[in-house]
Amino acid sequence: MVINTWGGPFTVATDAAYESLLASSSSSSSSSSSSAGGSSSNEYTTNKATAALDAVQLGCATCEAAQCDGSVGFGGSPDEQCETTLDALLMDGRTLNTGAVAALRRVRDAVGVARAVLDHTAHSLLAGDQATAFAVQNGFVEEKDGIGIGTADSVRRCREWRERDRCQPNYRLGVTPDPRTACGPYTPVSVAVSEEEGEMRRSLQQHDDENGSARKKERYQASHDTISMIALDGVGGMAAGTSTNGASHKVPGRVGDGPIAGSGSYVDGEVGGCGATGDGDIMMRFLPCYQAVESMRRGLAPGEAAEDAVHRMTRRYPGVAAGLVVVNARGEHAGAAAGWNFTYAFRGGGMEATQVVTVSPIDGVEDAVAEI
Repeated sequence: MVINTWGGPFTVATDAAYESLLASSSSSSSSSSSSAGGSSSNEYTTNKATAALDAVQLGCATCEAAQCDGSVGFGGSPDEQCETTLDALLMDGRTLNTGAVAALRRVRDAVGVARAVLDHTAHSLLAGDQATAFAVQNGFVEEKDGIGIGTADSVRRCREWRERDRCQPNYRLGVTPDPRTACGPYTPVSVAVSEEEGEMRRSLQQHDDENGSARKKERYQASHDTISMIALDGVGGMAAGTSTNGASHKVPGRVGDGPIAGSGSYVDGEVGGCGATGDGDIMMRFLPCYQAVESMRRGLAPGEAAEDAVHRMTRRYPGVAAGLVVVNARGEHAGAAAGWNFTYAFRGGGMEATQVVTVSPIDGVEDAVAEI
């Protein structure tokens, strides 16, 4: 079984990962039969160990190559300086080993580099230019044409945002010139003004002012989504992964929840897994996927675990946009959302096609701009 955030263009990833599991199962069965006749069982052992992980990597890589909804892979979500950078994570549910990259520059195959971190280091996360250097050392191609992994279209749209839209909306607070009306370079202003700006943001998040909903829609229209995927193979293995190009017009160097184990995704093969998408800067404060898996460990059903994790966020940040898909080790699954209509896709068993599930927000706030 394969399950991941979002339907629509993201289902190409679901299908690719699921077909990978079918191929692995067929290969394992053939190898097992050969082993029974006296041949080596090394291939079968390897397939058992990596089937779910390989499927998640392939699924996320498929989305990266297809530039799913413009929010995964190259040529999407450029930062303030019009550069696209990538975040990705892979997690093995058998061992809990994790490999991730954050703010990866000039390399397209982010989830592949995350797999290299998992397989060839004792670390869990590499970031920035050092992650790029590691990728090159491991045989990945570094783009050196001046726009990195951006495209002519992504650079054009970013320049329009800077010149025509005067860098609106953006993520700056407590700086001069006023980030609500002008582009940088920015410098910090006094603590008193910073506190005022901070209060404005809290008001926006909590819908305390009458324009909060409209401002929130404007923010997410220019923002992002993420693919987070969980796979269950035929021999009890589980894996999870995430890939994204992050928030549009982010401050250069920003890392969201995608490559953070427990936030963007999490899996424990004894219990289940979770994938998340939404306002990563808020969501990573709650590690919602870790919370959901631990809730299932304590006996909650997937739907209860997902809703509990989302409620924990909305209680503190009523304006948060979040979507979680949760699956237990038996393949039972559910989702929960706040701030938008969320969808997730799954395919398993003998299903001939991927099915998409629509999840209404538990807070009753629907952001049609962010709906996929």
